[in-house]
Amino acid sequence: MMVKVVTIGGGSSYTPELVEGFIKRYHEFPISELWLVDIEEGKEKLEVVGNLAKRMIEKADMPITVHLSLNRREALVDADFVTTQMRIGQIEARILDEKIPLKYEVIGQETNGPGGLFKALRTIPVILDIVKDIEELCPNAWLVNFTNPAGMVTEAVLRYSNFKKVVGLCNVPIHIRMQIAEMLDVEADRVHIDFAGLNHMVFGLHVFVDGEEVTEKVINRVTSKDNKMSMQNIAALDWEPEFIQALQAIPCPYHRYYYKTREMLEQEKREALENGCRGEVVKKLEAELFELYKDPTLDIKPPQLEKRGGAYYSDAACSLIASIYNNKGDIQPVNTRNNGAIASLPDDSAVEINCVITKDGPKPIAIGDLPVAVRGLVQQIKSFERVTCDAAVTGNYRTALLAMTINPLVPSDVVAKQILDEMLEAHKAYLPQFN
Repeated sequence: MMVKVVTIGGGSSYTPELVEGFIKRYHEFPISELWLVDIEEGKEKLEVVGNLAKRMIEKADMPITVHLSLNRREALVDADFVTTQMRIGQIEARILDEKIPLKYEVIGQETNGPGGLFKALRTIPVILDIVKDIEELCPNAWLVNFTNPAGMVTEAVLRYSNFKKVVGLCNVPIHIRMQIAEMLDVEADRVHIDFAGLNHMVFGLHVFVDGEEVTEKVINRVTSKDNKMSMQNIAALDWEPEFIQALQAIPCPYHRYYYKTREMLEQEKREALENGCRGEVVKKLEAELFELYKDPTLDIKPPQLEKRGGAYYSDAACSLIASIYNNKGDIQPVNTRNNGAIASLPDDSAVEINCVITKDGPKPIAIGDLPVAVRGLVQQIKSFERVTCDAAVTGNYRTALLAMTINPLVPSDVVAKQILDEMLEAHKAYLPQFN
């Protein structure tokens, strides 16, 4: 069969990860056309990344045709899978998302707190426009979204469109599984984790090796100073052992922003003074990566890409796509409609949870209520996500202020309003719904 994949945001530095994943899985996912799509401002990066993709495929001797396009509608015609990996406002918008909150003694982070709010406000209207094009030009395609904040993007598509063939994906759960496998010195495919929660707010409730539960053992390892359990983009501050032992769940790296707020804020402020905020660091990394990508002799994904923070991205993405295509029925953690799987959250909300992956999409595995110790925080973040999606669609100032204020990283309504007003002004070019 001929399989067509369209990647919107094809000029991303992550694209070589995705191409590597398609090459590795060609035997089970015979992609014939890969369309890399970007906007005019990303034309140069698209050409650089696209040429690297072509060299990688040529080296692998795969019959995959790569198309580069600035015309999204042209590319989408008759697609089988559409992937999205965009940054509206590019890296400069991320830098503003991180630096402005710090001025008010609030964590500045890409997908959490005020930064997550504004990334969602910029991104959701664009994603909903893409969904309209998909419904018209390739209505049978699956939309696999990697764009952060992935949970809110998935929530918005499910809630504000009639398109239901959408799955949100994040590399955090697979990153956790890989780290636990390394910690236990076992192969990753022997490790199973019961994941449940929200994107960047997911917990590992139970851990198994070869079917035997080892949760307590892993919790004890996670709290040791030799096992940081973090990611490139998040400071690996130590957990208080007694806290994690009492929690009785494996936190994800992003939980540090909520359980170690003061320490993470101080860490961010120090790093911003010494090396710049994370967005500024990423800007330098990306400049170095694209210089590597330009090398006409480079025909592999360079190892330096791991510093960007996208480890296992291609494994998660291509594994999901191949499982839908082949109706595998295997278990993977994704963002999808809850449908009662987590009793503590509304049925119609997007959640991040283990699912059985079929040709008809993810089927969430019911876990009942979340443990009482984590339930309240997850519900508060879901309230924030729901209100944020509403603000993104309506452009209502008061709704945006409400979302900012109920986020647990923002200390008061006064501070929320100050940050909101400054960020609305800073990002006004990408927020036409508020203008």
